Amino acid sequence: MNKIRTPLLHFAVWLAIILLFVLISSQRGRIEDALVIFGYFGLLNVAIFYINYLYILPKYLNSRRYLGCALSILFLILFSGIVKYSLAWLFADIVLVRGHMHNQIIPFWEYYIGTVVTGMFFVFLSTAVKFSVDWFVNEKIRKNLENEKLTAELAFLKSQINPHFLFNSLNNIYSLAYQRSDKTPAAILKLSEIMRYMLQESNESQVELNKEIRYLENYIELQKLRFRNDDFVRISIEGTDRDQTIVPLILIPFVENAFKHGLVTDSGCPIEISIRIEKGRLAFSVVNQKSGQNKDRTSGIGLSNVRRRLELLYHNRYTLEINDSKDCYQCKLVLEL
Repeated sequence: MNKIRTPLLHFAVWLAIILLFVLISSQRGRIEDALVIFGYFGLLNVAIFYINYLYILPKYLNSRRYLGCALSILFLILFSGIVKYSLAWLFADIVLVRGHMHNQIIPFWEYYIGTVVTGMFFVFLSTAVKFSVDWFVNEKIRKNLENEKLTAELAFLKSQINPHFLFNSLNNIYSLAYQRSDKTPAAILKLSEIMRYMLQESNESQVELNKEIRYLENYIELQKLRFRNDDFVRISIEGTDRDQTIVPLILIPFVENAFKHGLVTDSGCPIEISIRIEKGRLAFSVVNQKSGQNKDRTSGIGLSNVRRRLELLYHNRYTLEINDSKDCYQCKLVLEL
């Protein structure tokens, strides 16, 4: 479609310019004279434009042969002046005369210098158009490449989330099964619900905030099945505007990190998870006491992953504060939804 639209646009612009000058010039004399001046010579100037635009610039500039480009443009301007003067002799009584009585012949050099200046103008115009078009084309290509790179990087980051989470959850269920716990079937059911969300919803670029929160609650319930005391974790949710959307699986790494490295056996020092929902804004925080044991040497995967996703998807629309003290770990995330 663009291959047809671009030539038609060029043709329409040039036709409009030539007809405009013919109309203006015909008001000062015969329309036949105007057609000769702005028809023949207008078309010659258009030819100068496209010889430079379609042949000289692509041939020499793309291969960085700047001297050849300059010499070719100079030859084009000088040769076109000779062609114009030769044609002018065919219409000498229209083109090469001046004065009130039209009885003065324009000298060769005076007319030739005028054609050179005109040729320089159309060369400059075609060069400016060429650089402008190339810039827009290159900018479009650059943005497409950036989008493709971004899509590929996000796909890679998301591919890391599912196996990482699944690995930790299966470890938990394995512990329950090894202990022959009655909680094992419930844990498997919870994991099934979580995996359904990850498979069906996380492929979308945005999901309802309500679904993401429900996903977090399921994960917390799955973790509670491992312990006798449910008081080791407290979650508070404020705000009812849950119809807003959020990038899926963006909050889970913080909660998962708290369960892996937090103190989860002391109800006096519970994991505290807070979600505050406002119009267009989400405030999320997780606080946990450290257990003193590094349960997972690969723990950096989750948080480094989510940092990168935040930067890609919420650039300049989020703040993340992490306070890592000796006994306590706290993260605060604010998203502009």
